[in-house]
Amino acid sequence: MLLLIAATALALPAFAGEAPGAVVYRTKMCKACHGDDGSGNTPAGKTVKAADLRSDEVQKKSDAELMASVTNGKGKMPSFKSSLSEQQVKDVVAFVRTLKK
Repeated sequence: MLLLIAATALALPAFAGEAPGAVVYRTKMCKACHGDDGSGNTPAGKTVKAADLRSDEVQKKSDAELMASVTNGKGKMPSFKSSLSEQQVKDVVAFVRTLKK
């Protein structure tokens, strides 16, 4: 029985306990360009000149503006309209707010 409990605990996703927006950010390609910290300091981020999500420029945007960028894409950032639900987009925007410098 103890072995079964231990095996189950090891099988839980690494994202357990993380906010939904953090999980979406990490699993839906956001971090590939923007990085874990939102800085955009990744090889892909440097190539496409990804925005620093921690910056005042990004953080001063309204939630609606950020949601539109994620949903419709902006510049070299692709649209996530077909791969994220409206709730997932809201969750990602809430997570981006936690990245503020």
